[in-house]
Amino acid sequence: MKSLNPAKASQSAGDNNGFFAPNASIDFSNVKIEPLFEETVDFDTFSKSDFRAVKVKACQAVPKSKKLLQFTLDDGTGTDRTILSGIHAFYEPEELVGKTLVAITNLPPRPMMGIESCGMLLSAVNNLKDSEDEELHLLMIDNHIPAGAKLY
Repeated sequence: MKSLNPAKASQSAGDNNGFFAPNASIDFSNVKIEPLFEETVDFDTFSKSDFRAVKVKACQAVPKSKKLLQFTLDDGTGTDRTILSGIHAFYEPEELVGKTLVAITNLPPRPMMGIESCGMLLSAVNNLKDSEDEELHLLMIDNHIPAGAKLY
């Protein structure tokens, strides 16, 4: 799939990556949304997922990888958490430092490119109508939410 970089393409000075843009000012006419899952998940299964607010302390491109970014995150525990995410086509590392993101923190560690990734960052993904081009937006939340806050 060909990737677009909406973070760069739509970014203008002071627009906070569109975070505070009114919905009426954003053109969604060219967006194609995947159908919802038909399969349901019970509450007990859902409640086993630990979603947390995490603060990006550092972010860098993973050497020898075109896709991966390595995040150093404050998850509220006092110990840095490392998560790798294949989103370099959509974001440059320096634009993510200081952001508050959403992570699932109780996935088993997964080695990638010799680095252990301990969780997954949540993103919204969609395709453009009549295209295989994909848009990806990391879920960014209010910076007033402290690192480690549990999300329900």
